[in-house]
Amino acid sequence: MWPWSKKKPPPADGLKLRETLFGDMPLSALTANTSAEPFASFARVAERLENDDRAGAIDVLRSIAETPGLESRLYLQAWCSLRKLGVEPPPEDARRLFGVVIDVPMNGGLDVLAAYADRRARYLNFRGSAILWEAPDARLDGRIDALLAEGRKLVARVGAWRGERPPLAAGRGRISLLTPSGIHFGEGPLDALAQDAMSGPVMQAATQLMLALVDMAKASRGRPT
Repeated sequence: MWPWSKKKPPPADGLKLRETLFGDMPLSALTANTSAEPFASFARVAERLENDDRAGAIDVLRSIAETPGLESRLYLQAWCSLRKLGVEPPPEDARRLFGVVIDVPMNGGLDVLAAYADRRARYLNFRGSAILWEAPDARLDGRIDALLAEGRKLVARVGAWRGERPPLAAGRGRISLLTPSGIHFGEGPLDALAQDAMSGPVMQAATQLMLALVDMAKASRGRPT
């Protein structure tokens, strides 16, 4: 299954990076750079909310959600804010899969893999290294598409979680499916996730993507960075 090691768990910075993977960051984390879109639009959302202009904030968020060519996580951010304002996605978009995040417990730490519909990917190793794939070419498209395809099968059968994303219990794995309606997830012991008829294919596809990421990092840099 997942490659195992006995080295130390990751530093706190690795866990902070994990929090950026789900498209549910607070608006304040998106407004540091207001000179470029869509971050300037997120800043306008924050400003309108400060001025109690809920309708105006919703209009801006809808425009972000409808803008073509953005990163998958930015669409998720827009819908996260819309849901907090009481706006739900239309039924045809509610279960659209923008990303999959896999948490794997490793010797007191976590291996984390994320893949998105824009074909970006992230791998955070429990030892503290990270591989950030920004889709500069199509070499990983097939692996990412395979993981998303398995994720779509699962998201069709798992309801969306209501409320804030729950913390992950120590020693448990999780499959998080990221959609406009929120996070859909399955959680449990790693062996149970790997062997389950619904989650097993997702875990297998995630493993193949992770191995491909590591191989490419080794080939280009000599080691994961």
